[in-house]
Amino acid sequence: MDSSFVLYLGRHTMETALLLSAPILLTCMVVGLVVTLFQAITSIRDMSLTIVPKLIAVGAVILLFSGWMLQVLLRFATEIFSHIPNMGQ
Repeated sequence: MDSSFVLYLGRHTMETALLLSAPILLTCMVVGLVVTLFQAITSIRDMSLTIVPKLIAVGAVILLFSGWMLQVLLRFATEIFSHIPNMGQ
């Protein structure tokens, strides 16, 4: 196992993590922006108003994208496990 393989493995791991977390992070960002805009317009300062919509939106995104996320994760795990026999050489 040489340094280029380790760099490839690290880069591929980071890309997969970013790809899996992107829908959830983008949803949180958009919902947070909308709720903040709503709070600024109406002058409502309730903490539950910021957390509850984010939780609902993240739950919906996880339900919608869970099949795709599982496929990406299984493909990544299969690729990693296929490299195990070559690591001892």
